[in-house]
Amino acid sequence: MKVIETSVPGLLLFEPTPHRDERGYFTRTFDVDVMAGAGIDPTGFKQDNQSRSHQGVVRGLHGRSGDGEAKLVRCAHGAVLDVAVDARPGSPTFGRVETFILDDQLCRQVYIPRGFLHGFQALTATTDVVYRIDDFYGPAEGVTVAYDDPDLAVLWPAPVTIVSEHDRHAQSWAEYRTTLGR
Repeated sequence: MKVIETSVPGLLLFEPTPHRDERGYFTRTFDVDVMAGAGIDPTGFKQDNQSRSHQGVVRGLHGRSGDGEAKLVRCAHGAVLDVAVDARPGSPTFGRVETFILDDQLCRQVYIPRGFLHGFQALTATTDVVYRIDDFYGPAEGVTVAYDDPDLAVLWPAPVTIVSEHDRHAQSWAEYRTTLGR
């Protein structure tokens, strides 16, 4: 599994080598040694979650207050445009938006460190996204920033078909920055 650094410190892309034959493919989705070699505590993950979305659905941009949570995200079925926003107040890349195509062909995963916002858009009819998280879900700590905020200007590649009620009424990036003192 190859580890690819992005332009945002701590935000990493993991690229396995799927082994394909007439049956389909086999790929490694998690490797303790690779994680440790990339500076991630592989024993720190506490929860695995999975979501299923339909084409055009946008989920996010979600984060957590306080210390936040780190995520290892992959698309187990279909394809997504995955979005990470650096929301760490002291970061030199604060506010930078990075996007990745995650799909069930290349089997890439993105490691999103604590202090980021995260979201995605489903690009296929049925899309399953798996999240490995380093902290238990705390609804009181949830943060949501508008997926269509003009200051972040995320370029969603397809028409947005469904957004949750919660995400439709999310705060702006400017409002969120004031909670961080920025």
